Amino acid sequence: MLRVGLMALLAVAPMAAGAADVPEFTLTIQDHRFSPAEMTIPADTKVKLIVVNKDATAEEFESHELNREKVVTGNASINVYIGPLKAGRYPYFGDFHQDTAQGTLIAR
Repeated sequence: MLRVGLMALLAVAPMAAGAADVPEFTLTIQDHRFSPAEMTIPADTKVKLIVVNKDATAEEFESHELNREKVVTGNASINVYIGPLKAGRYPYFGDFHQDTAQGTLIAR
């Protein structure tokens, strides 16, 4: 029984280590604008984008090129996993304030 438990633990260990190795980047929403408006991330690498909404109202992080659409409520944050991406530019926008909430991820 101990052997089975040890084997199960060893099987899960690489997954836990892999999650810790994902680079994290923070994107802030304030006054219905993304900051920074352009963010460079590593190409060919999965990344964790932490989207922090400092506004009192909800916003939606959306990108057709990234195939992502996720609402972040007011004064809250969400995690969005992206990639690995090929080198290039990937625009995103806030669906609820498209006139001001615009940004671009640049994979290099």
